[in-house]
Amino acid sequence: MSTDLSQIVKAYDVRGVVPDQWDEPLAELFGAAFQQVTGARAIVTGHDMRPSSPGLSRAFARGAAAQGADVTEIGLCSTDQLYYASGALDLPGAMFTASHNPARYNGIKMCRAGAAPVGQETGLAEIRALVEEWQSAGTGPAPAATRGTITQRETLQDYADHLRSLVDLTAIRPLKAVVDAGNGMGGHTVPTVLSGLPIEVVPMYFELDGTFPNHEANPLDPANIVDLQDRVRAEGADIGIAFDGDADRCFVVDEHGDPVSPSAVTALVASRELARNGGSGMIIHNLITSWSVPEVVRECGGTPVRTRVGHSFIKAEMAKTGAIFGGEHSAHYYFRDFWNADTGMLAALHVLAALGGQDGPLSALVAQYDRYAASGEINSTVDDQPGRLAAIKSAFENRDDITLDELDGLTVTAEDWWFNVRASNTEPLLRLNAEAGDEVTVAKIRDEVLAIIRG
Repeated sequence: MSTDLSQIVKAYDVRGVVPDQWDEPLAELFGAAFQQVTGARAIVTGHDMRPSSPGLSRAFARGAAAQGADVTEIGLCSTDQLYYASGALDLPGAMFTASHNPARYNGIKMCRAGAAPVGQETGLAEIRALVEEWQSAGTGPAPAATRGTITQRETLQDYADHLRSLVDLTAIRPLKAVVDAGNGMGGHTVPTVLSGLPIEVVPMYFELDGTFPNHEANPLDPANIVDLQDRVRAEGADIGIAFDGDADRCFVVDEHGDPVSPSAVTALVASRELARNGGSGMIIHNLITSWSVPEVVRECGGTPVRTRVGHSFIKAEMAKTGAIFGGEHSAHYYFRDFWNADTGMLAALHVLAALGGQDGPLSALVAQYDRYAASGEINSTVDDQPGRLAAIKSAFENRDDITLDELDGLTVTAEDWWFNVRASNTEPLLRLNAEAGDEVTVAKIRDEVLAIIRG
């Protein structure tokens, strides 16, 4: 097929509808291009539970092998399990998943050896250009003189062992945890990772099913954690954990079924990672995580580093600074000891260890990390994003005791509140996040800014 690759090659990955926008022959070209751009003599691949994933993954392997690369297929895996394999085997990798997108979608997340990200600036543009060149020529790349091999390898237990070497859960008090895998890859990884620990797991939707028959595997949408919240209350569980489709993000609810903000999880995990590292180190957080995060980091002896929103910025900053941990409002958590890659499973283990290492309930534990009232992210469709941002800047820039910065969109900060408005890279949207010391103030700021955005 001849596809407009601008429709499927995104900032950090390949993603589109199968077979309308891409298919196995195109996946084979991507495999060949990946080998040529990385120059790798060996690569590793994995895939999620979507019906199209095994075929696409195998086609990619054929394309890379035809260029001389030996391909290790680890088969069904979570995205962070693929990152584990890339790091442990020191090989470039490709994960076939569309994360939380609907069943008809699929995609490729690619990385260099050691799980270093491949995005537009780090190889994805070159991969796209090669595939477009071959498409327009109507012939694929010339095969290598010696074709590579394709072999299979099991990594699930090794992945679990590595995670458990980083967080000790053997001595925690017994816990009851409801885990909603959303019919995604958490159903594959959780049983092995939590096996033999003093944790009674109540499984929800562990059956691998890429058609997502129960709910969308996106726990950031409140509609998708309702089942989990109800089950935690019904079971009298200590905690609820939800994973997205490829299980690289985790979302937590407390014993009441109330959501625990990803900022509170970031602060909690940061405090533990700092303790593991002698009470010092850099912690990365993006600019729309809560004020709680840098406060907790400083209280624990660490140095907070503020970045733009987006995993490529966090991973780049972690590599540059040697930071020990990074967290985002979107429930992505990054660890130096996991090749700077994101793993929701390791974050979940930290929360379980913290909860089981003391006697109080989760709600009391996280209260110390959840200090402010927040608006959550509010999206507004606008035709003129720069014009609306300029209007907001004009409305606030001459007020007393206000600071503005434009690291990512526009952030306006006062003594007891802040808000950020930034444009979507892919849609005609402005995204507002606001935070204050109390609900009344955050509502007031939210409404004032929305009036400008939508006015």
